[in-house]
Amino acid sequence: MADKKVSFAIIGAGSRGLDSYGKYIQEHLDEAEVVAVAEPREFQRKEAVRRFNIPAENVFTDWKELLARPKLADAIIIATTDRMHTAPAIQAAEKKYHILLEKPMASTADECIQIVEAAKKNGVFFAVCHVLRYAPFYTKIKSIIDSGELGEICSIQHMEGIAWWHFAHSFVRGNFGNEARSSFILLAKSCHDVDILKWMVSKPCLAVQSFGHLKHFRKECKPAEAGPRCMDCPLADGKCPYSAKTLYFGNLRKAEHGWPLAMVIDEMTEDALEKALREGPYGRCVYQSDNDVVDTQTVNMEFEDNITVDFTMSAFTPHGRKIRIMGSKGYLEGDDQVIRMLKFHGERDEDWVSYDVNKLATDITGGHGGGDQRLMNAFITAIRTDDESLLSTGPDETLESHLMVFAAEKARLENRIVTMDEMYTGHEQLHTHK
Repeated sequence: MADKKVSFAIIGAGSRGLDSYGKYIQEHLDEAEVVAVAEPREFQRKEAVRRFNIPAENVFTDWKELLARPKLADAIIIATTDRMHTAPAIQAAEKKYHILLEKPMASTADECIQIVEAAKKNGVFFAVCHVLRYAPFYTKIKSIIDSGELGEICSIQHMEGIAWWHFAHSFVRGNFGNEARSSFILLAKSCHDVDILKWMVSKPCLAVQSFGHLKHFRKECKPAEAGPRCMDCPLADGKCPYSAKTLYFGNLRKAEHGWPLAMVIDEMTEDALEKALREGPYGRCVYQSDNDVVDTQTVNMEFEDNITVDFTMSAFTPHGRKIRIMGSKGYLEGDDQVIRMLKFHGERDEDWVSYDVNKLATDITGGHGGGDQRLMNAFITAIRTDDESLLSTGPDETLESHLMVFAAEKARLENRIVTMDEMYTGHEQLHTHK
């Protein structure tokens, strides 16, 4: 079984389904292959066919057509938009496909529970793409915690810096800027972070509190001279940090043709880009769009054994995450690249230990600090060896961290502390830590 080539179907052949997870398969054709695709967009569908030589009878414009057929593959990658995860995930489980599901699992807590129940009922391997759990930076931190070098974990501070340009691209102009079309931002962007914090603590979360606002990307904050679109705006050339013209033409001229530019145009020419920015969503002024998700949010979490965790998400930063872990015997801090640790026997420079984790890693290529690739390797190996324990992101773990995210948003909207017991009401059998 260990030498078995795992066959995949892909539902949603976009940036994540094709260019992240599909790319891994392309580079490891001795381990896996793509034999079917469902994608409504012609360019992306044809690109999947080209890359994997998928036979015409296994090419679909709608996921319903794919799942109406007898089972076509061992596993399925579901990388549609957030609000389109639930039905294909449940039907794929019922067809006995092993499932790799892009995060977030679904856009409501009830739908997350339905997906987990379907996966467990049908006995399939189920992994949500919480890729940070597989990134060398975070696996090293987890190994330090588990070694006991920091003693008991007392508190953690964590910050996700989305980056001003990334926020403008994805969460103002892009697919995730409007909650009705996608989901609230803590779920869409930062369920990674809540999950990684739950993994670090490795104890049940008891209660959650949150504050957050759409502070800046509003009509009230628009400069007086700003135009409705960047291509005709007098501020677009060097006077606005959120200029679509500056960002995307800069990508194009530097031949950076992947994300985010690939979300804007398929044909990498200046004429195509100008047309897209004049007519499409990515050319809109960030102060005059239809976005409504918050740009600043803080979440406070209380875990069992009096462990406190606070998380901040901000649009107004460089790109990257920072973490601080306070233990009874030591302190650790890191910035996605370097980990610094101090054991409590001195504070001189020589008392600090540093790990440049990404330099030490041998498979750091690809997205999320190597997490995308390691996740795919773990998922494929789990299927080839029939060993579900290789998956760090199984159904129970990922449900708990997702429900923590929903609890945080509930706390923000209702201006109160929300207990985790509330989130499992009616589904107590899934509350594995009770």
